[in-house]
Amino acid sequence: MCGIAGFLSGASLHDPETILRGMTAAIRHRGPDDGGLWFDPTHGIGLGHRRLSVIDLSPAGHQPMASASQRYQLVYNGEIYNHRLLKRELEATGSAPVWRGHSDTEVILAAFDAWGIEETLPRLNGMFALGVWDRNRAVLTLACDRFGEKPLYYGWQGGRTLLFGSELKALYAYPDFAATIDRDALTLYLRHNYIPSPYSIWEDVAKLEPGHFVEIRPTDTSARPRPYWTLLGMISEARTRPLPDTPETVDQLESLLIDAVGLRMDADVPVGAFLSGGIDSSLITALMQIQSSRPIKTFTIGFEDPRFNEADHARAIAAHLGTEHTELTARPQEALDLLVRLPSIWDEPFADSSQIPTFLVSSLTSQHVTVSLSGDAGDELFGGYNRYIHAQRLRTMTRPVPQPLRHLVAAGLDSAVAGAILRAIGPVIPSAYRRIPLDQRLRKVAQVLRCDTSEDLYRRLISHDVTPERTVLGGREPAGITGMARPPLDDFREVMMYLDTLSYLPGDILTKVDRASMASSLESRIPFLDPRVAEFAWRLPVSAKVNGGVGKHILRTILYRHVPRILIDRPKMGFGVPLEMWLTGPLRDWRHALLAPDRIAAEGYFDPAIIAGLQQAVETRSGSSAVYRTWDIMMFQAWLDEHRAAITRKGA
Repeated sequence: MCGIAGFLSGASLHDPETILRGMTAAIRHRGPDDGGLWFDPTHGIGLGHRRLSVIDLSPAGHQPMASASQRYQLVYNGEIYNHRLLKRELEATGSAPVWRGHSDTEVILAAFDAWGIEETLPRLNGMFALGVWDRNRAVLTLACDRFGEKPLYYGWQGGRTLLFGSELKALYAYPDFAATIDRDALTLYLRHNYIPSPYSIWEDVAKLEPGHFVEIRPTDTSARPRPYWTLLGMISEARTRPLPDTPETVDQLESLLIDAVGLRMDADVPVGAFLSGGIDSSLITALMQIQSSRPIKTFTIGFEDPRFNEADHARAIAAHLGTEHTELTARPQEALDLLVRLPSIWDEPFADSSQIPTFLVSSLTSQHVTVSLSGDAGDELFGGYNRYIHAQRLRTMTRPVPQPLRHLVAAGLDSAVAGAILRAIGPVIPSAYRRIPLDQRLRKVAQVLRCDTSEDLYRRLISHDVTPERTVLGGREPAGITGMARPPLDDFREVMMYLDTLSYLPGDILTKVDRASMASSLESRIPFLDPRVAEFAWRLPVSAKVNGGVGKHILRTILYRHVPRILIDRPKMGFGVPLEMWLTGPLRDWRHALLAPDRIAAEGYFDPAIIAGLQQAVETRSGSSAVYRTWDIMMFQAWLDEHRAAITRKGA
């Protein structure tokens, strides 16, 4: 795992090596073990690298690295888990060079020499973002992995210099970096609590979309990304080979997951696992332990508030599996103290509050190991989110009800009076079900009742602000993921899984994990995103995923072979923090400072009346929607304070 940065400039740069050094220094946390620079003055191409040594710790793994033919010069961030298989294939066909070491970087370059870049990319089973210079064609190619595990930003400065990097802070380090906040992207942020690709918070800076590559020539600002792989294409191919919902299929998936986990345990440094006590992380941990000759290291974060604490469950599962378990109970002040660092770690606005415990567990884990496996993506691939179950059920139940009656009932459920009554009876509800209060649950029901189409329902389910163009002054929301044509899938649950995998997974989940782990110089690996596992998931019938009102049915079946059901079967908790309590308690003064009416009016990003209304709703505890929308805006305001120096006066 590493960090990359570079430029391609048609302009004459003063001291390009110092520029490169500054860009890579800004992302040193991604690779504290080594750094390298390469510059070709003939074409104005510069490549920079920071290395977190994981495979081949010797100098033979140093980057930037040239191919044996000297045609390609590469900087690369990630891990290619099938590099040994590719190496054997190259050797069998007589295409292998004399190997200098055993790094996966060297294998990628040999594959480029043998097969070319575009043909090699679909062969890579791994997570990656890369920049490679082709000397023969004088072309820079940028590419990233299928699901967006590794980030890559790029954009032109003044139409003459292309910048790229693993994080925006690498671009900020370029002298005279100037950018204007993209108000259209800001509307997307308020809807999603993250900015989906290809947008970034800056005009003229983009995120490379998952499964895409772009070929760029000096000063050619017209280059556009192209896919080398698409999720829809993979699903279409998978559906030609459907699988039955049988015990034999469960056996096949378990064998495949064991292999995917085993590949991701390959490292020349210590490896561990995040263990929350949920289905996904417990299964990954179990499949690691059966392949290890000694107890694997597992890590979890606990909280004093029982509504957000899964540490007891994780501890019990670790004891059953026999792992070497490390647990930290995070005090409220520790979490609050982290808030000032969030805008720097996630260097564009990002407001998934689970970023806080994710960073805390990453920081803990990095003190013991360099690589950690996680259970992310199990929900999107195997039907784990509650909305897959409840939205489908409610949609089926409410569809026959006339539209006027549905909207009338929705208004009643969403009223302040109804909310007050439901909050009053909340304490009598069993504690295991109190994490999401009853009034919040029924407000979600109200959202469903208001929706007249499945597309509208999905759009509402994923939205924090359902009308962000009203909130952002001068903003116009791009169509984005919510404007896509419905994929050719008959089951609405699968439509939601497909759209979540395209947007929510890379934009929120993978962004959260990448920044939190890399800020701690920790590599996080995700076995569920092995392309073979993803394809297998889409060959399954829905009944193997959602069965009897319970998600991830097939994963549970596998896990029960390794962990007793009594340790697993409980309501899904997630990985959150008590936002409402914070905003009306210890963060109240900070909230008032960030959202002060005179500040909001002077900066001119948001409608002051809407912000004032949100503050009133938070003060009176009138619903979770106001809490989450307020948090989103607070995170933007905190980001704004951190990044004012990078903002141009023009239009910003």
